[in-house]
Amino acid sequence: MGDWYPSDKKELANLLEKFLRADSKVYKKKITGIIVPHAGYAYSGDVAGKAYSFLKNTRHKKAIVLAPSHYFPLIGAVSHSESEWISPLGKIKVNQNGFEKNNISQEHAIDNQVPFLLKLGFKEIIPIVVGEIDSDKAREIAEKIMNIKDAVLVISTDLSHFLPYDEAVKKDKSTIHAIEFLEAGGLNENSACGIFPLLVLIELCKIKRLKPELIEYKNSGDITGDKSSVVGYSSFVF
Repeated sequence: MGDWYPSDKKELANLLEKFLRADSKVYKKKITGIIVPHAGYAYSGDVAGKAYSFLKNTRHKKAIVLAPSHYFPLIGAVSHSESEWISPLGKIKVNQNGFEKNNISQEHAIDNQVPFLLKLGFKEIIPIVVGEIDSDKAREIAEKIMNIKDAVLVISTDLSHFLPYDEAVKKDKSTIHAIEFLEAGGLNENSACGIFPLLVLIELCKIKRLKPELIEYKNSGDITGDKSSVVGYSSFVF
């Protein structure tokens, strides 16, 4: 899709293989889901791959993907109006699971996750774009997705945007702390573009007594060497 990742099937498959080759830290608990970035693969694919590598041996073949809305204003949450999501690696079935429908096919925060999921053998996604919500709505969405059986949860978000390197690292460290300790008050729209999906995650983790564990943190300055204005990327497992 666009320049987010290679459009050639073989090139994309080889790149994903490289990203998923990471030797993940041992995580002894049952995996409910992951948090991953959604920038172009050249920037954040390696960070995302480290979290996705935890799903290599999962029995689940269905993923709930929560992402922010980059392309239209939204209050609440919507799923996709189409029955399939198409990528260079093929198609994956879409299930809306009772959420309102809209055409969200241009949402790269979801689209960038589909090749990873297909590469890992997933057969179905419930793609959900989360717009402006408060804590009550976040809890309502969390309870709704908890009723979806046999599914892995994928939260799609980048961290701070366009700050100088040292300032970004400091801000992202604070955001990572807020995610790890489920502190919704420590998040705002300047700390992560996926703040609303993260609010849902926090409510779900509180209900299920889960704790996100940081796997990897980098920013675009680590990749390009340009540290004047960077975007932060992190991955977690929970």
